Amino acid sequence: MNPTLIKVAGAGRAYQSVAQSTAIAIQDATDYLRNVSTIAVTAIGVGMAQVAGNLPQGTTVISTAQSLLSQAISDFAGISAAATTVATQYPQSFS
Repeated sequence: MNPTLIKVAGAGRAYQSVAQSTAIAIQDATDYLRNVSTIAVTAIGVGMAQVAGNLPQGTTVISTAQSLLSQAISDFAGISAAATTVATQYPQSFS
């Protein structure tokens, strides 16, 4: 076995593993955002029903759900940016 070939092959496998892991992290963040969005939209619907029923907590429910969704969007952006940084800065080969 050629030592250079072994080194290049190992570097390629390591890079592929890192790229796959970061892709999975972004997929997980997407699932998280989708799930939080579902919960927030449902809560907003409940809040709207409360507002329609003249219940004072309705506006608080809507505001809290909107804040939850905004935070989830920020979390998604942060996770995606971090994963992208890891994938793009990881060396594709070793010298």
